[in-house]
Amino acid sequence: MKMLAKWHVWLGWLVGLPILMWTITGLIMVARPIDEVRGNHLRAEQAPEALVLPDAFADSAIATSEFPIQEIRTIMQDGRAIAQIKDMDGNLRRIDFATGEPIAPLTASEAGALVTRRINGGDQVVSVTSFAADEVPIDFRRPMAVWQVALKDGAHIYVGKNSGEIEAVRTRFWRVFDFAWGLHIMDLKTRSDTSHPILILFAALAAIGALMGCVLMFRRRKSTMKAAM
Repeated sequence: MKMLAKWHVWLGWLVGLPILMWTITGLIMVARPIDEVRGNHLRAEQAPEALVLPDAFADSAIATSEFPIQEIRTIMQDGRAIAQIKDMDGNLRRIDFATGEPIAPLTASEAGALVTRRINGGDQVVSVTSFAADEVPIDFRRPMAVWQVALKDGAHIYVGKNSGEIEAVRTRFWRVFDFAWGLHIMDLKTRSDTSHPILILFAALAAIGALMGCVLMFRRRKSTMKAAM
């Protein structure tokens, strides 16, 4: 038992910091409701629009497309029927159902106007920055060409250039949450690897330390009872 207590002390020094980090980051991540972290409270309510397909659909560029299509998503944007088309390479493009003509990617001013209409406080734009699909910021992390619309309150609104939609809302607290999550899983680079050797090793050591503590707790309780008698 003395040897076990000694090992428990040394193991405590080794895993104490990770355990403290897991506790603090866990507290940060549960401090606010997840919908607020995701910025859903900033999205303005949008009345649903019934999809209206034009009679000329059969002759449109979608039906006669020359490139292989992986997926088609049909939506209403600003009062008109739009087809969001994803090709086999994952590239997005939009086509106007009424004319069958492709729609150009959003400009910076169009992205800013979209944020103004659909985000509460979206008229407080500080900057609009373009990002290619292979160089998106860490708080977006999706291979998609986007406009980053930065607001005065620190929120980053990501608008897809080719989708014409708001793809993500990143509040200041979301970025704090994301950093805490990276620390929690010990992966600050991608913040997505939840099963890597370092994390598994320290989790195993923490579990062993907790088990040792449970054994020693019963030993100390027994010793205390004997002394009281």
